[in-house]
Amino acid sequence: MSSSSRVPDVYGPGTYTDSSFTSVPEDTARIFRLIASQTPNFTKDEAVLSKVRFTGEEFPVIPGPIKATSVAAALHAMCGVVSDEILTLRGEEDKNRQITVNTTQAAMWFGCIATAFVGGEDAMSIAGKGELKKTVPDWEHGWTDTPLKYRTTGLYPTKNPEVWYSVHGSMNAVPVLKSLGIDPETKVKDNEEAAKLIAEHSSKFTPEELEMKNVMNGFCGSIVFTPQQWRDTAMGKSLSAHPLVNVKQQTHAIPTSPVAFPAFDASDKRPLAGVKVVELTRVIAGPEIGTILSSLGADVIRLNPPHLPDINIMQLSLNAGKRTSTVDLRSDSDRAHLQSLIEDADVFLQGFRLGKMKKWGFGLEDILEMAGKRGKGIVHVSENCYGPDGYYGERPGWQQIADAAAGSAYVTGRALQLTQNLPKNEAVLPSLPISDMSTGVLGALGTLIALRDRAVKGGSYAVHASLTAVNAYALTEEVGLYPVETVKECQERFAWREMRGQHHVLDLLITVWQGWKKVLGNYLEENSGWYQSFENSDFQGKRLSILNPVFGGVGAHWSTPSVVYGKEKLEDMRWK
Repeated sequence: MSSSSRVPDVYGPGTYTDSSFTSVPEDTARIFRLIASQTPNFTKDEAVLSKVRFTGEEFPVIPGPIKATSVAAALHAMCGVVSDEILTLRGEEDKNRQITVNTTQAAMWFGCIATAFVGGEDAMSIAGKGELKKTVPDWEHGWTDTPLKYRTTGLYPTKNPEVWYSVHGSMNAVPVLKSLGIDPETKVKDNEEAAKLIAEHSSKFTPEELEMKNVMNGFCGSIVFTPQQWRDTAMGKSLSAHPLVNVKQQTHAIPTSPVAFPAFDASDKRPLAGVKVVELTRVIAGPEIGTILSSLGADVIRLNPPHLPDINIMQLSLNAGKRTSTVDLRSDSDRAHLQSLIEDADVFLQGFRLGKMKKWGFGLEDILEMAGKRGKGIVHVSENCYGPDGYYGERPGWQQIADAAAGSAYVTGRALQLTQNLPKNEAVLPSLPISDMSTGVLGALGTLIALRDRAVKGGSYAVHASLTAVNAYALTEEVGLYPVETVKECQERFAWREMRGQHHVLDLLITVWQGWKKVLGNYLEENSGWYQSFENSDFQGKRLSILNPVFGGVGAHWSTPSVVYGKEKLEDMRWK
């Protein structure tokens, strides 16, 4: 469908809606070609592009008009294409190799933290019974142990009745509540009462006042912009100047020769077998980059800050194929151990705010200098909320902030107003950790391109993946949005429960999960063929089953199950 046939402003200013529906696999194939054509250094060879095949349910399986599934599935397919190129470089050329992506599996992958089984029981059931902390170590530091803390992360009204604001507890809700004038010890009976209290206080401030309050305190937060408003901001323009798949050779760094991939071990011919990755990330987007790389054979060492919280349930799926430890950058000895690992690494992956690593001697320029001195280029991978530069570049942010900034929350709310009688102007988050997971595959794709180019051209590379960028891309005129009728049909098919601005992404995930169970139950059975199982795991020694890698055809799988955070001592960590 050409962009000229799209209807403007159906879901608000700056939105572009398809005039008719195209099946999800067919539309995904179009979007795959679109992103491929816009990505620097991605193949334009039709013989290679034609290796890709999309299958799956004809109709959307997640709520709302945003084609998040198709964008993510296209990026997965691109990972498969570059993996195929790397296999060819490594002497495993196969002109008949096909890259396969099931779009329904790509949608399920957005909720992969829930689509896991421990001892034959799905993770959502375990969590629903309150038994998750018996299954996984507790790293959450009580970040949601009261209704007020839990509801601090949500979308709330402001003094301007037309504009909502994304408030975020950032896994430490107490100072955020205090900044709104709320005593964190206030007793409320449930989540609904907590949300009502927060809304009463957020409504006392204009959006601009809330924005300045967060900037002054260093908190996360964002005005819920329309897509057009975001594009018109200086930050939106700064971000749009970069390609979605953002890979840049660092030509100012010390020149280094091409680095051939290591010789294959006969027992493992995955594309990245033998590649060494140091991962310093938290929560979802950054860890997902490492998880995709580990599925392709990379030796990934994930290092968590021991003093910072992380989300317990993520241990089940986002540590697949990795080894884990902790690193405290405040410790001289920990920094020395980290330095020794980076000195022999191929990839340094970090998910902290821009400039944060420089303080500890591990900024981009520090890493490039190290690579130059050793005579072997490196791939530096960074993921954040707002992008690699611009006046918001160093500002903290999470998925919910990016959803609000780019316009995704506005569009989702507008769709619910048109289909489910949501109150006027209310904004709602997209129903899954979509931008987190999409940023994960975006970063993995950039890493693959950089590793391929390092092997051919030499040098070092910087890869950047942005939560807001992937949100904004899915709202472009070239991608388009689903017609209102299609959104209504999806609602009727899955009978989604009510979705509101106050709902945390975990609430919305449960809503989607329940709809999937009723309609897509065959996908959600442990023995359905969609899962990879390990008979023994760190989780009470029980069998662990996690959703397979989304793209097939290049041998992607995990050689080891997910492990708990910080499993090994840092001083014992060595490359295989």
